[in-house]
Amino acid sequence: MSGITFWIQPLIAAFTGWFTTWIAFYMLFHPRKAINVFGIKIQGIFPKRQHAFAAKLGAVVANELLHFDEIADKIKDPKELEKVMPSIEKHIDVFLNVRLKEKLPVISMFVGQGMLEKIKEGLIEEINLMLPEVIGNYADSLAEKIDVQKMVTDKVNNFSSDKLEEVLLAVMKKEFRFIELIGGVFGFLIGLIQMALTFI
Repeated sequence: MSGITFWIQPLIAAFTGWFTTWIAFYMLFHPRKAINVFGIKIQGIFPKRQHAFAAKLGAVVANELLHFDEIADKIKDPKELEKVMPSIEKHIDVFLNVRLKEKLPVISMFVGQGMLEKIKEGLIEEINLMLPEVIGNYADSLAEKIDVQKMVTDKVNNFSSDKLEEVLLAVMKKEFRFIELIGGVFGFLIGLIQMALTFI
């Protein structure tokens, strides 16, 4: 081994460690489509396993992260329903004081503001009684119709390979770079060990 090659062993090993780690990450996403190399089909792991990845992610989201029952309970929560009442009351005001009089002008001759207020109070009281049941039934019917697992699986299956890579890199790009750096560091250390062994 020549003198220069001997002393740059750690650098060569560092480059090898970094490059092999980079290749490993690159092959997570590339090649997009299977290619034949000496009779061996090579394809990026995520493009090749996208359907399996989508199915697993859909199952995890539906079973571990997002239960529709929890969403339904939130929708049916009386405290949440109270938050919509000001908007409902505003619409009732507009209906009684504007639209109703526009549609039935004669009503203003027979129904005074005091009577309209009583009608409004009655409507709001009835809505307060009715709303939890209506929203509850609606949320329960949605729970039967919405399949979170299928929605997530279909979405991920329909991602292009570019989009899937973009999403995953957006989450893990820094981690990938760090692991590449670690590969280079370990390669450098191995190079130093190889140098040390030659002196033994």
